[in-house]
Amino acid sequence: MDKIPLEMEGEESQIRFRDCFSVRYILSAAVLCRLAYGIEKEYAGQAGPGESDPGPELLLRHEAFVLNSVLSSVAFLESTINELYADASDDAYFFADAEHEALLHTISEGWRNEKNFDRAPMVNKYQKILEIVQVPPFDDGDQAFANVRQLIEIRNHLMHYKREWVVLHEIRSPGVSEGTTSDRFGKILRKKFAINPFSAGNLPFFPDQCLGHGCAEWAIVNSVIFTDAFFRRLGLPAPYDGIRDELVTR
Repeated sequence: MDKIPLEMEGEESQIRFRDCFSVRYILSAAVLCRLAYGIEKEYAGQAGPGESDPGPELLLRHEAFVLNSVLSSVAFLESTINELYADASDDAYFFADAEHEALLHTISEGWRNEKNFDRAPMVNKYQKILEIVQVPPFDDGDQAFANVRQLIEIRNHLMHYKREWVVLHEIRSPGVSEGTTSDRFGKILRKKFAINPFSAGNLPFFPDQCLGHGCAEWAIVNSVIFTDAFFRRLGLPAPYDGIRDELVTR
């Protein structure tokens, strides 16, 4: 919260505050993830993968929970870096520690072009801010960094969706590269989390097998691991420290 002027006799006091949508997004992602897990736990254990049938209404709810949990996780990542930059640019420092305030001032001085910031890809914003304060950026081989980039790719595909042909039971010669989105996501994500138990085995990996509780949980966990590492490198407290206990995924 920004500074709140003291109330003065005979004058109306002005109250100002700065909202923190990053916290709202990650809380939303966790709530939706738990709701998806509840449906899977109740129905998916009754049969083998793809054989349980909770009915069309619950299947639709399950899909809505998973989709929006994944989207909210990426919205959390984007809001987190945007809020940090906005606080630095607006001199909205909420830290009693002078060292923390000096670091935010360094960020503000090092990246003055707001339009340039807005146009930068999300992961580049994180990397650039680390560079500005002379902290080593994330290495391409960092697992959480790689997972976040893959998560953003999923979000981008969902948000800017373009229809394409999906071929079932295709026989592909060895060495032939993956052609469809499902092929590409299947190659990089199949072993990262449990597949959607309501998806039949003969359906494509993406979106059918991919978008289950396992994917939503993976998105939340890796988003928080990544931002934790980011704030740790900066030496700043994470804005969601006070609600960690509410980020359970099942």
